[in-house]
Amino acid sequence: MTPSTTVHSPLRLYGRSGELAILETLLGKLRTGDGGALVLTAPPGLGRTALLRQAAAHYLRGHGGPVLYASAAPTEQRLPYSGLHALLCSAPGPLPLAPDTVLSSGISPGALLGLLRALGAEQPLLVCVDDAHLWDPDSRAALGFAARRLGAGSRVAVVIGAADETAFAGLPALRLGPLDDDAATALLDRLTDGAADVDPVVRSELLREAAGNPRLLAGLAGRLTPGQLAGRTALPYPLPGGESVLDAHAAHLDGLSCDTHTLLLLAAAAEEHEPDGAGSDAALLLRAGVRAGLSASHLDRVLFAPAGSAGALQRAGSRVHFSHPLLRRAVLHRAPPGRRRAVHELLAGLLGGGEPDRARLPALVQKACASTGPDAGLAEQLERAATAPRPHGERSAALARAAALSTDDALRAARFTAAAEQARLAGDTGRARAMLARVGPHLAEGAAPYVRGMLALRDGPVADAREALLAAAELLAPHDPRRTLDALFGAAEAAWAMGDAIAYLDAMNRVPVAAADRPTAQYRAGMCAVLAGHPDRGHALLRCCLDSAARAEDAGELLRAGACALVLGEVDAACRAGARALAVVRTRGPEALLPHALEQLAYAELRSGQHARARAHALEGLHAARRTGQRNSAAHLHAVLALAASVEGPAEACAAHADAALTGAGPHGLAQAATLATWAVARADLAAGRPGEAAARLGPLVRPGPGTGHFATRMLAVPCYVEAVVLSGRAHEAGGELAVAVQEFTLWTTRTTDPQVPAQLARCRALLAPAEEAAARYEEALAHHYRAGGDFERARTRLLQGQLLRRLRRTREARGPLRDALVAFERCSARAWAGRAAGELRAAGEAVDARDRSGPGPLAALTPQQQRIARCVAEGATNREVAVRLSVSPRTVDHHLRNVFAALGVRSRTELARLLDRGGGARLQDRDEKKRADL
Repeated sequence: MTPSTTVHSPLRLYGRSGELAILETLLGKLRTGDGGALVLTAPPGLGRTALLRQAAAHYLRGHGGPVLYASAAPTEQRLPYSGLHALLCSAPGPLPLAPDTVLSSGISPGALLGLLRALGAEQPLLVCVDDAHLWDPDSRAALGFAARRLGAGSRVAVVIGAADETAFAGLPALRLGPLDDDAATALLDRLTDGAADVDPVVRSELLREAAGNPRLLAGLAGRLTPGQLAGRTALPYPLPGGESVLDAHAAHLDGLSCDTHTLLLLAAAAEEHEPDGAGSDAALLLRAGVRAGLSASHLDRVLFAPAGSAGALQRAGSRVHFSHPLLRRAVLHRAPPGRRRAVHELLAGLLGGGEPDRARLPALVQKACASTGPDAGLAEQLERAATAPRPHGERSAALARAAALSTDDALRAARFTAAAEQARLAGDTGRARAMLARVGPHLAEGAAPYVRGMLALRDGPVADAREALLAAAELLAPHDPRRTLDALFGAAEAAWAMGDAIAYLDAMNRVPVAAADRPTAQYRAGMCAVLAGHPDRGHALLRCCLDSAARAEDAGELLRAGACALVLGEVDAACRAGARALAVVRTRGPEALLPHALEQLAYAELRSGQHARARAHALEGLHAARRTGQRNSAAHLHAVLALAASVEGPAEACAAHADAALTGAGPHGLAQAATLATWAVARADLAAGRPGEAAARLGPLVRPGPGTGHFATRMLAVPCYVEAVVLSGRAHEAGGELAVAVQEFTLWTTRTTDPQVPAQLARCRALLAPAEEAAARYEEALAHHYRAGGDFERARTRLLQGQLLRRLRRTREARGPLRDALVAFERCSARAWAGRAAGELRAAGEAVDARDRSGPGPLAALTPQQQRIARCVAEGATNREVAVRLSVSPRTVDHHLRNVFAALGVRSRTELARLLDRGGGARLQDRDEKKRADL
């Protein structure tokens, strides 16, 4: 038998690197003479066939061995041994057993096994069977029998593609999942030839509709015109092109009884008025089944036993779900329109007879599904019913149906806009943008620009969001004062995120005082006064606003109160307001506000020194931001996580979160997120003993003038900047900038009630003071710390105090502050800082417990001072830089370094770096695992 040449290399596969690696492992074993089997299972459209073809083509290219390849023919499913006949007919040469003999007389499983082994004895053989679940039962049974017995030394590998592994139990199975977002996006780029003019909303809608199914995505994209792809022409609804995938899903149900098909159609239709993924109500299905004439025994068998519906339905408590979302769509797609309408009318009748308030909207949705065309009356009923307390997602779906039924263009646009706003509040950004795309030229009197602006505020360039919201406020002002206020506050928030104080004042000054309640008016006036340079008056107003929030139950008012507290520096009050706002959002919604509430609470907790709690809330917020499609919120939350990691470690997690924050902040103009992320990396540099790098990062943030850090957060980084400049030995070079930064920080200290700021100012003065004055400054800082509380900042002051004493050769006195710093850092889980304190303590001559903290590794034979010098040199520091870091002379560094080289047997700095890298490999792996867990 000669190698086959009929299998062609497929196009590139996206998002299947893991599956391809598993197949390559199987083929690698085959080339060395071992065999095996693998069953690829997946619903239609996920790429079983493409993977099988890739495996066959790869084996032919790499080995040139024979391949038997067959696909099932559903029409031959009842013809015994037709599947094996097709497989053997694919052989490129004569076989010991003629395929026609198999078709006429059959073949036993043992004979098939012997045949495959005989073929493999000549050359390693690959057998690929696609859609094996559609083979006749005899062929399936024989193939499964043979595949289970092909192992080491058999020289035959079998790869089977099937809808599920039921017929091939006992064989290794690999179930394919949907493509992830990145892979689906890359596939769409290829399908559209990388066209840059594909509208982002159209792209999002295609990816959303395809749900990671590559064949469905190809079908949907292939049916759109260039104008539709570019967003110049409205998309058709529903999107065409998925018929073949839906038909393939529906084909799995062809063998079921008519009564079962009826129940499946009822289950599919009953999900139309439910939120996505919620399934249908089992009690409603039982009532509907009885009304449709189904027997109670049949209903029990199908609803309560998975086998009754061939696995199509799954029961979870009182809810019934389809095993795959596309299966539900396939059932609706396959049903004749008349029958589908009858089922919706039946469900509408059942729902309409229930509790009026609770069932009114579901009944109207079912009526809308049964409608044959526009219906102005039904559209109006749907709009009236789509109100609180129904969830925002249900309201959005109902309003979208009302818009589709509308006969008036302006009403249709207004209802699609209202549907978009409800989808935004539900946290469904993609659906909101899709609804806006259907508005057309009618802008619904400013509502559409308002929704676009609010979407961009959380997931787009904030400068665009500001302009859109200002424009919306002008359009809404004559008739919608509530949305006008929201639009202006949104524009102000966008300006704040941009770091543009003038634009913030412009938006806030447009807020109509007459339309605002007392706390809102106080908030507006207080923030304007603070930014206009009248802090006393502004703080008084903000404190009134904060006091009013004690009785507030509105999430927006509580979040504004939290912002007031942060501006005042009352970080404990900010934490309390943030916690209450989060509780309100969790209880009452909207879901879209959850990431922002968690972000503000986490930031307040960071400011108050509660780093672990801040990290927990920020991680939850990051997951919520991803779930709701809010990339701007995600960038801010990454920045908060980077700040937390700059205290707790590991450094790799800090760098990863900071990179993610900066990646999101750049394109969208998020100056505050960028400032916080840069500050976090600089603080991690300080913890690692790299003050020069920290100073270089912080200098542009804290200096006055354009291009600096965010106006509201740059002062927070000044203490780190002063420490970095002094420890790097550059205080003289940066004298002017340093003096200006400290002067600004001194002024800011008089304008904030943050309890840590006076201590930080005293610490800055201690760093800059002559040695004979510094001790008193440090004692002043410590007195402030003891009044303010908090371990981390106090430990930093004690660490610097100990370093000063050691530099003055007062080693014995230095041990007390350094020991206090180490204990405090460990108490607040500041691991990197604890390592720095431990190093200083060792250098002061005190033995330190090795629970660190990662241990010295290959440096175990060195003295503590030699270990510190070796680590600094391995990081690339010059002798002079090491001397500055460790408060010793360059000559001392040179002396110790020669001893280090001799003790370790290395001859250069490069060899030393390699040695430490090898010795730290295991610890770096542990850190990578921790980073993945944090991310």
